[in-house]
Amino acid sequence: MIQRKGISIQRQIVEQERQFPKASGSLTGLLMDLTYAAKVISREVTKAGLVNILGLTGSENISGDEVKKLDVYAHDKLYTAMSHGGHLCIMASEETPDLIPIPEQYPKGKYVLLFDPLDGSSNIDANVSIGTIFSIHRKKSPGTNGTLEDCLQKGTEQVAAGYIVYGSSTMLVYTTRQGVHGFTLDPSVGEFLLSHEDIKMPAKGKIYSINEGNAHFWDEGTRKYVDYLKDKDPATDRPYSLRYIGSLVADFHRTLLYGGIFLYPADYKDPKKPKGKLRLLYEAAPLALVCEQAGGLATTGRERILDLQPTELHQKVPLIMGSKEDVLTYQKFFRG
Repeated sequence: MIQRKGISIQRQIVEQERQFPKASGSLTGLLMDLTYAAKVISREVTKAGLVNILGLTGSENISGDEVKKLDVYAHDKLYTAMSHGGHLCIMASEETPDLIPIPEQYPKGKYVLLFDPLDGSSNIDANVSIGTIFSIHRKKSPGTNGTLEDCLQKGTEQVAAGYIVYGSSTMLVYTTRQGVHGFTLDPSVGEFLLSHEDIKMPAKGKIYSINEGNAHFWDEGTRKYVDYLKDKDPATDRPYSLRYIGSLVADFHRTLLYGGIFLYPADYKDPKKPKGKLRLLYEAAPLALVCEQAGGLATTGRERILDLQPTELHQKVPLIMGSKEDVLTYQKFFRG
């Protein structure tokens, strides 16, 4: 058996491209640009406490969250790395209210990039793992420039998705719908090296991840499900252990590797208007693709995340994802 651990992400991407003789190489170039941006952001994250980059800018993003300086830095570095390569026709970011066009002086490509530049930014000052999430679609509209239509595509239409987690090490996890692979950044050589090949999420886990401080805003099915997970029953490996970081990328990364379930259900402060918290295009859909490619499931409770038709750039949805058996059990409680 050929030993593949330790190969560079560039080699992995090129080898996957060779499986498609008619491929233009544009997606490969796009992913290469993303890995460069990840290295630059990782460098700043690891020294954030040493330079004047932490703290608030004094502004809010489109979702009303206070914008951290490092959020802005990550957004700018992604824009700079991705805007001039000729692979993209349009971008959209969790940090900006509108579409991000490719400057006229640069060539346009056939792909669309949606991204959350720095997820978990409320944890930055506490030195907790944070991350970048990305989603890639093919252009659908005619003409050279990308449009809103190109961004508002279902998760099933993603050609690639993934995330970078900045923690004790920096790790990039991605899928091009050919399984899920994880690469860890080796600072000594400046390369992402294959550390987790063909990741498969366990069919069932023993960990649940949810912010129980919001329990009084949950629907009845979610409350009953969490109570069920806490009950002692050795025959069904209960009780489960609670693990909640509060950084979506970090919580999902643990769930991907160890199994179990991550839950961010709708908020029922107003019972007539339940509200999701996580953004469909920048968070839920890309992580749902990674989850399903690794053998898991991702749902709102009622609908598969990847089947949702986006209607606006910053649409929010409930998100429950993880091991297949755990998510199916949750749905039984949720649906009554």
